Parts: sequence; structure tokens; C-alpha cells
Amino acid sequence: MLERVVIAIDGPAASGKSSVARALARRLGFIYVNTGAMYRAVTWLAVSQPVPATSPDALSELLSKTRIDCGIEDEESTILLNGEDPGPHLVDDEVNANVSTVASMPEVRRLLVAKQRVYAEQHDIVMEGRDIGSVVFPETPYKFYIDASPEVRAQRRARQGQLDSVTARDKIDSTRRTSPLTIAEDAHVIDSSNLTVDGVVGEIIGRLKLKGLRLEDDAPRARAVFG
Repeated sequence: MLERVVIAIDGPAASGKSSVARALARRLGFIYVNTGAMYRAVTWLAVSQPVPATSPDALSELLSKTRIDCGIEDEESTILLNGEDPGPHLVDDEVNANVSTVASMPEVRRLLVAKQRVYAEQHDIVMEGRDIGSVVFPETPYKFYIDASPEVRAQRRARQGQLDSVTARDKIDSTRRTSPLTIAEDAHVIDSSNLTVDGVVGEIIGRLKLKGLRLEDDAPRARAVFG
């Protein structure tokens, strides 16, 4: 049983879940945890070695030799690999091209899911990813799935300067054997195609209150827009 509040935000690439999760966490005064950054960090480590993204054995050996430190800074999750911040490289083209493959590896997911669960031991959190409500915290009653039309998501991806195909990402993420992208049975689905970040956050807060969660949502509101 969870002792702290966990709000799970899942969704496909460029659905707006990161913008929504960050804004929601700031508004509620919770810790924002970006699990996608964790998988991208490990992907960057692999391609920079280089280690074949399709080799489970090579990835496992690499991880066994890597110190992974997950922490918190400015109310957001951080990750260091052997003391190095991978942040500047998380949206490199090579990372974009390989992150779905690396994230599909069972050993990678087992390691990072364990680290993700640690955040909820001492903090109320908003965690976003692709399997938060279905795998990482299936026991939380606060599950949301953020989606948008393929056309809108492709436009957002392009504005972010990323050229990877959301359709290709969807296929890989949804069909992988380990923790595939899926909508948890008790998740509330929100289509962000025609909503602002604040609009989605407002809908989530309304649902949380309906579920009986007492919130102090007077923290400064983040004025964010979808990328």
C-alpha cells in the first residue's frame, strides 16, 4: 500500500504528458518525476560507448558497470550516470532513434522501475511515462492517460525540433513484450489535441477532487504551452 500520493500520467510520444505532469506537480507542490529522461539517459550511455541497442547481454553488462544516481533538484527528478549529467544529450538524434529499443529491454526496465518506485517512499509525486499506471504503480487510484491525434503529436514533435516518427514510436512502444504502452483499465483518458496545458491540468485536478483527494492547489501556476 502506498504511503504517499502518486499521480500517474501515461501517454504516447508528443501527447503532452511531460508538459502536463510538470505543470501539475508545480501547481500541487509535488515532486515531478520524468521516467522518459531515465530511459533516454541509459540510451545515451549505450550509444556513446558504443553498445548495440539490440543486445540485451551487452546492455546488462554496461549497466552492471554503471553507477546510476537518481535524485531531486528544484522539485524535479534528476539522473547521473557515473557522476555525469546526460541532460544535454537526451534529445540527440541517435538517442531518439534508439530509445524505444533500449527501453524495451527487460533488464533496463527492471532496474529503472525499481529506482522510480523509490521516489514514492518519501514524497508525493507526479510521475509520467508509458507504464506508470499499469506497471510502476498499479495500486495508485490516480491514473491518467494523455493522448492526442497523430497529426497533432507529429506537429508538436516537429516544433520540438525532433524528427523521429511518432507512428514508429507508437508501434514499438505498444508491441514490446516488457511493459508495453497501454491504457490502465482504471485510468481517466484525456485528449489534449484541442486543450491547453492548463486546461488538461484543470481537468486532472477536478478528477482528483472527485476521487476524494484533498489538495492544496494554491502553488504558483505554471504557464506552459505544448511543445
